[in-house]
Amino acid sequence: MPAANMDAVRAIAEELKADILTMTQEEDNKRGFQEVSRSFICELLVFPTPDMYAYAARASIGDAVYHEPTTLAFEAHVAKVTGKEDALFLPSGTMSNQIALRTHLKQPPYSVLCDHRSHIVRYEAGGTAFHSGAHSQMVIPSNGHHLTLADIEENIVLGSDLHRHSFTAAHLRHSAPTEVISLENTLNGTIFPQDEIIRISDYAHSVGVKMHLDGARLWHVAAETGTSMKELCAPFDSVSLCFSKGLGAPIGSCLVGTKEFIARARWFRKLFGGGMRQTGFMTAAAAYALTHNFPRLPAVHALTRRLEDGLREIGVEITSGAETCMVFFDPSPVGISYVELVERARSLPEPIKLGGSRLVVHIQTSPQAVDDLLALVRQLAEEKKAAGFVKPEKTLTNGKAFKNAYVKVKA
Repeated sequence: MPAANMDAVRAIAEELKADILTMTQEEDNKRGFQEVSRSFICELLVFPTPDMYAYAARASIGDAVYHEPTTLAFEAHVAKVTGKEDALFLPSGTMSNQIALRTHLKQPPYSVLCDHRSHIVRYEAGGTAFHSGAHSQMVIPSNGHHLTLADIEENIVLGSDLHRHSFTAAHLRHSAPTEVISLENTLNGTIFPQDEIIRISDYAHSVGVKMHLDGARLWHVAAETGTSMKELCAPFDSVSLCFSKGLGAPIGSCLVGTKEFIARARWFRKLFGGGMRQTGFMTAAAAYALTHNFPRLPAVHALTRRLEDGLREIGVEITSGAETCMVFFDPSPVGISYVELVERARSLPEPIKLGGSRLVVHIQTSPQAVDDLLALVRQLAEEKKAAGFVKPEKTLTNGKAFKNAYVKVKA
């Protein structure tokens, strides 16, 4: 290469150099761990630890398109513990859910029946409609907690009914037949009773409808109930499992199902742009999370219950109790608004991060942060009482109106 060209290459190389770490990166990271220990916004904010990174650095250096030993071993392990034939590692829970639905849905028109609070309809950017062209039939649980077989039977649209010559069949032809029932466990931190899941699954399979589970937080169900992952996954044709939510891995979910299903899902992963190469360090981090962080979940649940008990003692209304790692609350009975609480928590000498009505406890939550939050709420309640606030009487309503427990504060 001519000298002039080499000079140009050196100039380009200088331009491309990037040192993106700060001069105080180690101290910055320590502060980051301190901040997340006082954040109740989401367990996805949990940071990977140095030990997790050290384990991940020992992973194989294969290529997942061809042969990546660590990834293959991890996928095989996840398939085994869930009782499924095969598993597929994916970068996110959203992709895992959407690829599962796209793999199940083959010939429109079709619809996916789900709880109206489900992640697949509220927090996946309209992916079910965009990727699969599917209608989402969102159902409000009649018991306010979880969908029941009665809810399913009342709202399902069966393709077999469309061929009948009746007024009902003619009416149903205006709707998209239900192809998949998608459940979520946990949903907003609440546990879906396994016996009800089995009843729904038995009915769905008897009428030719597939069952998918968004099990991003299914680890919490296993940790709280002592039910094996295999038993929890058995009623479903496909299950999505997240290693970031609750477990603290930096990235990744697994989709599990039959070998035929996963082979087709693998093709859709490529189509969706989710095909990855050197994934060994990612799956190694996820394996570390399963091994070392899953056993910590019972302590997380206990700390969440302590937070709930403290709020109740102050007089705050609990709108959804601490079944696992979340508690939803309404501070208005003691005169406090969400915005006021968020701002005061942020202004503490050691700030606490809040996002509204949902409080999420995770494996890096400090018990001191729980105590400090309760102390702040108690102080605010006393200030309101001293200023003359009197708890209003509850007004009775005719019938049961739905109230969304998840109130977000933009701050």
